[in-house]
Amino acid sequence: MLPGYFGGIIEAGGLPVMLPLASDIKVIEQIVSMCDGFIFTGGQDVEPKLYSERKISACGECSPERDAMEVLLLDYIIELDKPILGICRGIQLINAALGGTLWQDIPSQFSDMVPHCQKPPYDVSIHEVSIEHSSPLYDLLKTDTIPVNSYHHQGIHELSSALLPMAKAADGLIEAVYAPNKKFLWAVQWHPEFLYKKDVNNQNIFKELIRHC
Repeated sequence: MLPGYFGGIIEAGGLPVMLPLASDIKVIEQIVSMCDGFIFTGGQDVEPKLYSERKISACGECSPERDAMEVLLLDYIIELDKPILGICRGIQLINAALGGTLWQDIPSQFSDMVPHCQKPPYDVSIHEVSIEHSSPLYDLLKTDTIPVNSYHHQGIHELSSALLPMAKAADGLIEAVYAPNKKFLWAVQWHPEFLYKKDVNNQNIFKELIRHC
């Protein structure tokens, strides 16, 4: 667990807890009952079986155990309508679990026009995203564009019918989404856990999660 996730939550006024890897629904139910909100963090590639595709050679390391737990967890949280924030892998997992699909490798399958996989340091922005004016992200940040960091090679291909876009990169890749029928289900492709100390926009994303919690 990268410390930035915990730091962003603490500075926003929340108390972070790391969850165990579990697939027992009774354990999932107990975890969900104890927490006010949830962050689906970055990590391994999402297993393509989750969105009914075969794995290509450019797809990276996957964690079927984590995929299985997070799908169970997501379903149960959505049922209870508790706040959710997805980050990087989180936006991908949420989209796939809700019926969308992913680019398994953006450079080879989609475009290399925008640099989506930067080298350290990760607290530096390398491209901008344009924010949809009709989205709650625009309502929060009140700006047309924001600079973001980027460390991923997978991304949303077909967007789930349960989600709407909030921001896009210059190459058209969806960089932020929300569920319009839920109190707070947001997800971003960039990494606010590396940017929140320097950038008020990313601070405000964590604060909005905690406000809903």
